[in-house]
Amino acid sequence: MSKQKIIPHLWFDKEAVEAAEFYTSVFDNSKITHKSRIYDTPSGDCDIVGFTILDYDFMAISAGPLFKFNPSISFTISCDSVEEVNELWEKLTLGGKILMEVSEYPFSPRYGWIQDKYGVSWQIILFEKGKPEEKIIPHIMFVEDVCGKAEEAMNFYVSVFPDSKIGDISRYKNQSPDKDGTVAHSFFTLRWQLFGAMDSAHEHKFKFNEAISFIVNCKDQEEIDYYWEKLSAVPEAEQCGWIKDKFGVSWQIIPENMGELMSKNPDKTTPVMLKMKKIIIEDLEKEGEEK
Repeated sequence: MSKQKIIPHLWFDKEAVEAAEFYTSVFDNSKITHKSRIYDTPSGDCDIVGFTILDYDFMAISAGPLFKFNPSISFTISCDSVEEVNELWEKLTLGGKILMEVSEYPFSPRYGWIQDKYGVSWQIILFEKGKPEEKIIPHIMFVEDVCGKAEEAMNFYVSVFPDSKIGDISRYKNQSPDKDGTVAHSFFTLRWQLFGAMDSAHEHKFKFNEAISFIVNCKDQEEIDYYWEKLSAVPEAEQCGWIKDKFGVSWQIIPENMGELMSKNPDKTTPVMLKMKKIIIEDLEKEGEEK
């Protein structure tokens, strides 16, 4: 059971295990924590893998080519030295696509933005000042139809999650096409976990999708009901614990012991779970106990 309340979830076509093995080879303090498989889903048999990178938990699934990764959600890696930036850059750029070349920028002596060979985006940075304690920071970029809504989204998220707050906000000024006052960069915490957010009015041919979602581990049905009610804004996106919020970001609202519930009697629990919209713990427990 993860110590994190919120866990990034990556949707791959067939490469979830391969990607997890790659990431845990690139980063220190990293390991695969578990592997499993669910059968007879709409996407066929799906590999599920849990892994940690720099002691930060991730989940991934191989569930077909339905969604493609894009830079609207990326992961910032806070480095301790130029050497660390260069080492990670060399490993992650292999077979990938450079979005911002690693170099010196006004906001950092060493920074680069890469989309790796699987399509996942990483911002590798040496903070000159205000270095956060966290090594990994999910970063949400508001583009296209939600550009300019980063601050509204942060206010909404911190109102939903207890023990949350907005940190410093850097705003655009005379940086066309971005409107003055919109968010150039900011940090905010949800349940003590650090996130980043920004607006970008440049032309982007992508937006949020289910390739990257955020799992919310809930302790009981009451918590599931609470987060479901607060976050779900697109009824047609509700399926198997998945929801989409009013900004288009995808979340999975599930019990923190979901793996245990599903493993007790998978021939019965899997079909029941696949028919659910909101996860009902009692129904999964009942199927798990039947012979």
